[in-house]
Amino acid sequence: MISRRRFTTGLVIALTPLGSTASAQEYKAQQRVRLPRIGYLGASSASLEPELVKAFQKGLRDLGYVEGQNIAIEYRWAEGNYHRLPDLVAELVRLKVDLILTAGTPGALAAKRATQTIPIVMAVTGDAVGAGLVSSLARPGGNLTGLTAMVPDLEGKRLELLREVFPTLTTVAVLLNTANPYNTIVWEQTQVSARALGVKVQPVDLRGPEEFKDAFAKLVRQRPDGLVMLADRFLLAHRTQIVDFVAKNRLPAIYPYRDFVVVGGLMSYSPNYEDLFLRSATFVDKILKGAKPGDLPIEQPTKFELVINLKTAKALGITIPPSVLGRADQVIQ
Repeated sequence: MISRRRFTTGLVIALTPLGSTASAQEYKAQQRVRLPRIGYLGASSASLEPELVKAFQKGLRDLGYVEGQNIAIEYRWAEGNYHRLPDLVAELVRLKVDLILTAGTPGALAAKRATQTIPIVMAVTGDAVGAGLVSSLARPGGNLTGLTAMVPDLEGKRLELLREVFPTLTTVAVLLNTANPYNTIVWEQTQVSARALGVKVQPVDLRGPEEFKDAFAKLVRQRPDGLVMLADRFLLAHRTQIVDFVAKNRLPAIYPYRDFVVVGGLMSYSPNYEDLFLRSATFVDKILKGAKPGDLPIEQPTKFELVINLKTAKALGITIPPSVLGRADQVIQ
């Protein structure tokens, strides 16, 4: 059973306000008007991120935009393959979309390389400044703005939670994707947090489907006390495969997305991504009404969530301390 609030979301779009009444002639004239179009560039797939799509759509509806009525949307999905992103964004540029919405740092980088004129809204990204996407969070400059999921010492918080559940934990494997610039940046921060906690961290790089066998073999050889995973859309797309391996090897793990816990992972701690996608609609609205992306400050998360799967804990023979369980925003039983 899943106890949590449900959010609705949505993705790529174009919009013009509709009048409340119109004559038949006015209606026909409206039909000839080209609707603004928004291109959605997704690193994963629609089937794997339905809640994020619904959240974005709700954000647009709250602002008066309804897909199919006063909005046009072009969806492009990389299916977890970052090598496809440049071609996908090139398609959107050729279609002359009015705005591009991206999810994740690799998608934002691909969009920035493809166009310096089409506005880009990042529904979520990592270290936008460190990745070279923007000049600063307060004044991005250029044609990008949006939201970042990066907050100080988020990985340290995950390590602390894992340590709170497993006080004897001394060695932790860190699953990451170095093809994602955000992961490279966060890995450095993770090492600093680990040293402060007296925990040894060992990186396990997983950049593509062909590397699963070697990455899993490395994890088996390392025999860590626990696992922390860095946020990455490719890894998210393969969550079931990762969770199944972790369960088979009875490895306590904490993830950066609730989705992993829903399919059997032990626990996750992260920004509320549905809220970020919901809020991204506000940027879309402002830009389509004439605002310059570079003048809109990049916003950070305001909502975070701890999700715990008690069924998985029981299978691992783990008792979640009341101090941790009491802080959970969602408990799967």
